[in-house]
Amino acid sequence: MNNFDYILLENFLKENIDFLKNSRIQKIQQPTRTELIFSVRNLGETRKFYININPNMFHICFMSKENEEKRFIKIPQKPPMFCMLLRKYLESSLIAKIVQPQGERILEFYFETYDETDEKIYLCLAIELMGKHSNIILYNYDTNMIIGCAHNVGADKSRERELFGGLPYCYPPKAQKKDFKGLSSIFKATDINSQIDDYFANLQYEKTIKNLKSKIFQITNQKQKHITQTISKIKRQINPKEKTENYRKLGDLIMSNLYNNEDYSKNIEIFDYEANQTIKINLDETKTLKENANRYYKLYTKGKTALEKTTQMIQELELEKTNIEQILYSIEECNTYDKLKEIEEEILPNQKTEKIKPSKIDEQIIDNFKIYIGKNNKQNDYIVSKLARPNDLWFHIHNCAGSHILLRLEAGQKENDKIIFECAKLAKKHSIAKNSSKVGIIYTKAKNLKKPPKANLGYVIYQNEQEIIID
Repeated sequence: MNNFDYILLENFLKENIDFLKNSRIQKIQQPTRTELIFSVRNLGETRKFYININPNMFHICFMSKENEEKRFIKIPQKPPMFCMLLRKYLESSLIAKIVQPQGERILEFYFETYDETDEKIYLCLAIELMGKHSNIILYNYDTNMIIGCAHNVGADKSRERELFGGLPYCYPPKAQKKDFKGLSSIFKATDINSQIDDYFANLQYEKTIKNLKSKIFQITNQKQKHITQTISKIKRQINPKEKTENYRKLGDLIMSNLYNNEDYSKNIEIFDYEANQTIKINLDETKTLKENANRYYKLYTKGKTALEKTTQMIQELELEKTNIEQILYSIEECNTYDKLKEIEEEILPNQKTEKIKPSKIDEQIIDNFKIYIGKNNKQNDYIVSKLARPNDLWFHIHNCAGSHILLRLEAGQKENDKIIFECAKLAKKHSIAKNSSKVGIIYTKAKNLKKPPKANLGYVIYQNEQEIIID
C-alpha cells in the first residue's frame, strides 16, 4: 500500500493553511484509540478535521459527510481519557500557528490558551504520521513537558524515545532514508484533501467489509461443520429399518410357534417360510415364550419410534444445512455493509447488533420489465412475502443456493420466452453454480409459493413449476 508521505502532508497544509490558521476548535471526539475528530470553525464554516494514526491507514484530512459514513464512525458514550484531556485543554481554543518540520511527517498545531489559574500558556499538538510509530502528543510549549499522548510509549516498547505525561517532548530520531512510493506520486496536484479523504475512506470501507465478511463467514462455517457432524453421528447411531422390522418378524414367529416349543428356553429353532430356512432365535430363559415375543415387539416399537424421530431430526438438520449453504453463498456474494449486517442479524439473532436501515433490493430493467434480485435471506424473504404479486414469476436455481429472482408483471404485461430466458440467466449468475456449464432453473407464478410455518428466512416450497436449462 502507498504511504502518506511528507510531500503529501506539505501539499495538504498549503491547500488548507488559510482555513486552519486562527480557526477555533469547537468539539473533540475520539471514536477509537487511533482516531480523533476535531470540529473546526473558521471563515463562517465548520469542518471535521479527521486524524487517523492506525499503522496501516495513518493520515489526516477534512472529512466529508459521505466519507464519514464510509468509515462507520461511532462515537462512544463515554469518551476515552485522552479525548477528555484534549477537551480540557483545547476545546474553544484558537489555532495560532501550524508548522510542518522540514522533511517530516509531523504536523504541529500551536494554541494560545489558559490554565486553571487563568495564566496564558502555549500548547502544541504534534500529529506524528509515521507508520507503526504514529502518535498524537499534547505538550506545553513553554516547558516542553508532555501533557498526554494517544499512545504512551515506555522503555519496554522503545529504547530510543519514551512518550508519556511528565516527560520532555523531543522529535523522533531521524530514520534512514528509504526509497518508497508515497501517495504524493500518484495524487493530482489539486484538491489534495478530497483525494486523501476518498482514498482512505474507501480503504477503510473495504477493510470493514472484509473483516465483517470474515467474522460472519467463520461463524456460519462453524455452524455448517457442527450440523454436518451431528447428521453423521445420528446416522451412525440409528438402527437400520431392516433390523427394526426383524424384531417384529421374530415376535411373530415365536407367537405362531407357542405350542411347539417350551417356555424358559435359551433359544428355539423355527422354520422361516419367508426365508425358506430354519433359524435360531435367542430367548431370555427367565421369561415365557409369550413374554419373549412381547419383548421383541417392544424392541420393534422402540426402534420404529426412534427411526421416525431420528428421520425427522435428520430432515430438519438437512433443511438447516441447506439454509447455512444459502447463507454462505450470500456472504460470498455480498459486498455492502448493510446487506452483511442483515446476514449477521440472521446468524446471531440473540446478539445485540447496531440498528441499520433495511438494505435496498437490487433491481434491473430489461425490455421494460422490472426484475428484483435478493442478495441475502432477509431480502429473499421480503421479495416472496411482500413484493411478489400472485401473477409475478419467481425464479431460482434448482437444488442449489442462490438468489430469489422475481419478474414483476405490471398490468398489461405478459411474459415472453426472451424475458424468461433473461431471468433464468440472472438466477444462474446469482447462484453458487454460476460457473457450471449446464444448470436447471425452475420458475413458477408467485401464487404457487408457500412458506411453511416456522421456516427459515427465504425458504419456500412451490408447485406447478417449470424448468429451463441454462448453459
